[in-house]
Amino acid sequence: MRIAFLGLGKMGSAIAGHLLKGGHDLVVWNRTISRTDELAAQGAKVASSPAQAATGCEFLFTMLMDDAAHEEVLLHPEGAVDALPTGAVHVSLSTISVELSRRLAREHASRNQHYIGAPVFGRPNVAAEGKLWITVAGPQSTLDRVLPLLQSFSRGLSVVGSEPQQAHALKLGGNFLITAMIASLSEGLVYAESQGIDPALYLEAVNDALFQSPFYQAYGKVMLNPPSIPGATITLGAKDTRLFREAAVASHAATPLADSFQQQMDRASKAGLADQDWAAGYYKSVKSESGLG
Repeated sequence: MRIAFLGLGKMGSAIAGHLLKGGHDLVVWNRTISRTDELAAQGAKVASSPAQAATGCEFLFTMLMDDAAHEEVLLHPEGAVDALPTGAVHVSLSTISVELSRRLAREHASRNQHYIGAPVFGRPNVAAEGKLWITVAGPQSTLDRVLPLLQSFSRGLSVVGSEPQQAHALKLGGNFLITAMIASLSEGLVYAESQGIDPALYLEAVNDALFQSPFYQAYGKVMLNPPSIPGATITLGAKDTRLFREAAVASHAATPLADSFQQQMDRASKAGLADQDWAAGYYKSVKSESGLG
């Protein structure tokens, strides 16, 4: 199959690599051209523009930073959507707003193209292992075409519904729960230290006794031992929380916890932590405000 892939950050590069290993004819594009070098060395073709990448492809995958990047790359007068052939499928892997996902569905439908929402759960190391979890939504006939490709870089999928934005709504809700876990762990770890308890011991004891969660254990370790290269940043966490709150407001749902998390991440960003790891930076911000930092 001829596949175009737009966006080669840490996540996109890993996913595109799995598609290339699957023997597909892969065309890649990235704003920073040097990010294409590794895949080009493995046989991928490099496009000079999103439109060139999309021309003649059967599937278009996107893993871009935010709504603004999607609008520029896809919907600009010389963007990928206008170059995409009739009948081709756009698969949106990114965490984007519910409203943008709805708009993309309309834009593709008006051009007799197909669109699937398929945002992924997992950090870059999970993507490299091909073990992402994918929430996917769209018309069944289109899902049937896309599922074999999604299965090539995932450990499982949740089919959410027939409307693509439902997958993005679920992903935002999932990221809200990750933020809630990070916030509660941050406060708990700070509390433990204030009581003279080793935070690592606190994490181990509480997780073993109550949650028995590899997820809590993994994020707790990241918080206590910040990685040199963030898996996701405070900036990304704040963006996802904002999109969650916007979607909730549009549906008249209250979000008092998310409102609090947003305020904490805004303070963290103002304190110079915007580019630090989402979990580790949040913890550092809470710890600093408590006077223990």
